[in-house]
Amino acid sequence: MATSQQSSGTGGIADGLSDAARSATDNRVVDLGARAGYAVNGILHLLIAWLGVGVALGRHDAKADPSGAMAVIAGTPFGKIVLVAVVVAFALLALWQVGECVRGPGAGDRAKAVVYLALASGAVSFVAGSGSSGANQAGGATAALMDLPFGQALVVLAGVAVAGVGGYHIHKGWTEKFREDLAGAPSRLTVVAGKVGYIARGIAFIAIGIGVVTAGVTHHPSRSRGLDGALRDMVALPWGPAIVLLVAAGFAAFGLYSFSRARRART
Repeated sequence: MATSQQSSGTGGIADGLSDAARSATDNRVVDLGARAGYAVNGILHLLIAWLGVGVALGRHDAKADPSGAMAVIAGTPFGKIVLVAVVVAFALLALWQVGECVRGPGAGDRAKAVVYLALASGAVSFVAGSGSSGANQAGGATAALMDLPFGQALVVLAGVAVAGVGGYHIHKGWTEKFREDLAGAPSRLTVVAGKVGYIARGIAFIAIGIGVVTAGVTHHPSRSRGLDGALRDMVALPWGPAIVLLVAAGFAAFGLYSFSRARRART
């Protein structure tokens, strides 16, 4: 009897969470906010692409990562007001993702919710005037992880996980699995932009993961330098500037895809 009551209570909590999630994700404000979040993500990717071109051309002041993109926004007239809107959009998009996760197995993506919350937090830092570069953030996080018991192993595993995310992005782009995220039949331009964009993001994630693994193996947290650092490492390779230009073009393509997703997102 007690077991039955306990199961019933657990089921009631689960049902309640599911109902709450459904109410949140079906809310018109959350829906519009999520779509705005995808559009803002598109703008950030276009800015990162532009900054990536600067990296390929050897500009040291170009910081090709989300923090660099937000710094560009912050430096424009009414930049902080725009960043407040960015915070709201990403927060609502994260809320929508969390709601999708609670609604049912396989719905939504917990990792994406964390990413969007991190982007919202980064925007808050720039609104407050305390934003820092992606390289500093990555190095600081790696150093903190390395100070834990078995820290080097944890950093290496984290790097492998990041590279694994990159592999998944390449797979998602190559197989056009991203079509499942869109309602209706997307245009050919959307499909091409999504395919190129996901593959470029995958390459970038793999490069970031290699940097994190290197930091763990060598016990040098500074080797974990985020997206901007990964692109600068690519520049040093044979044909490096051309490779970075291609990755930047891919990020621009993902930005265009994000605008389409804002309109066609399966919500």
